[in-house]
Amino acid sequence: MAENCSMQRTIKEEVSLEGVGLHTGKKVKLTFKPAAANTGYIFRRTDLEGNPEIEADVSYVVNTRRGTNLEKNGVMIQTSEHVLAACVGLEIDNIILELNASEPPIMDGSSKFFVEALEKAGVEVQDAQRDEFVVTDIICYRDEETGSEIIAMPAKEYQVTTMVDFGTKVLGTQNASIETLSQFKSEIADSRTFSFLHELEALLEHGLIKGGDLNNAIVYVDKEISEETMKKLRVAFNKDNISVKPNGILDNLTLHHPNEAARHKLLDVLGDLALVGTRIKGKIIANKPGHHVNTEFAKKLSKVIKAEKRNNVPKIDLSQPPLMDVNAIMDTLPHRSPFLLVDKIYELSENHVIGVKNVTMNEPFFVGHFPGKPVMPGVLQVEAMAQTGGILALKSVPDPENYLTYFMKIDNVRFKQQVVPGDTLIFKLELLAPIRRGICQMQAYAYVNGKLATEAILMAQIVKSK
Repeated sequence: MAENCSMQRTIKEEVSLEGVGLHTGKKVKLTFKPAAANTGYIFRRTDLEGNPEIEADVSYVVNTRRGTNLEKNGVMIQTSEHVLAACVGLEIDNIILELNASEPPIMDGSSKFFVEALEKAGVEVQDAQRDEFVVTDIICYRDEETGSEIIAMPAKEYQVTTMVDFGTKVLGTQNASIETLSQFKSEIADSRTFSFLHELEALLEHGLIKGGDLNNAIVYVDKEISEETMKKLRVAFNKDNISVKPNGILDNLTLHHPNEAARHKLLDVLGDLALVGTRIKGKIIANKPGHHVNTEFAKKLSKVIKAEKRNNVPKIDLSQPPLMDVNAIMDTLPHRSPFLLVDKIYELSENHVIGVKNVTMNEPFFVGHFPGKPVMPGVLQVEAMAQTGGILALKSVPDPENYLTYFMKIDNVRFKQQVVPGDTLIFKLELLAPIRRGICQMQAYAYVNGKLATEAILMAQIVKSK
């Protein structure tokens, strides 16, 4: 189930880092910027016309080869996981990640430098409660081909355990765990990405890791190195000499942790599951994780969360005085009987509203809509949600009586239950993004008899009335 827990957080001021992308080899500047409550994680490409944005959402995952890559409307973000893991690890909920290329800088192959930058920017607590998905049942995803498996189970905090078995003598089996996100900085953040020698050769042949460096990736030597391979590596990494350490690591890197590979896999899990878009309260156990299985599990988890949100009927006491009665509603909305379709408002915040409509046999539409078996028209249920959403939209202006809301678009409308005379409709609408330039996008739900009756995504524009 989803519940509110503690307050949302962003950063106090913007901060930047510069480096190169691991696979593109391009110089890139990454700027972290504060974001409003309920923004989430958003990537912004400043090198492209219009500064297009891509939400850190698992639905935009298009490729998981050597990193988790996102695409929206033809705009790409590559290797998103390390920077997202830093945001999750520091418990930052809302942030803009501004890039002048498609890929964040690889830095040393870990999240360490991102964590340091975010701490330098400082953390600011926001005036909005954090949504948290509380795991109450076992949720599992298994890749039958690879044997990789991820399980979520109930726990008091967000905990992660990774178990990896690479089937090689040089690395073998490793485990890593955190019992609380507060351990991320000291236990996980400095764990660097890694590769096996046989993978490295293939990546070089395919023109990948152009920004690779023996200082930003650990290379485990799992095979004999021929002189020809050594020559290629010296050219690729612009080094006169390359050697293999006794512990099987290429060149001169010293491990930060004996199980650094498993810790980096844990870092990747945190970064990939950030794409769910909701803070998790539960224990994640990942056996042989990788970007593909991580994001497939994130997709499954996202569906579970959305389904529970849809069926999460607002708990309100209908016997208590409302926040707004019908007279107060008419002071805000221009609608009048018989077209005013919301009776009371029980909750109203910066990002959500809960309203009620008592459906009686005296409604004028029952006269001609299925006479003898009266059913409230679905289009009027949507209109009732829209009117409730209008209350939320107009809260963003200081003098709502001087503004109107015109609905521009309605998407993903679904009707689940019939609404008949005697029913009480409960409406819940939540902002999907901060209101910008008068454009308001909301997820709308209508419930009846404890069940979801109607849902839709509504977009409206706030305009000044003449």
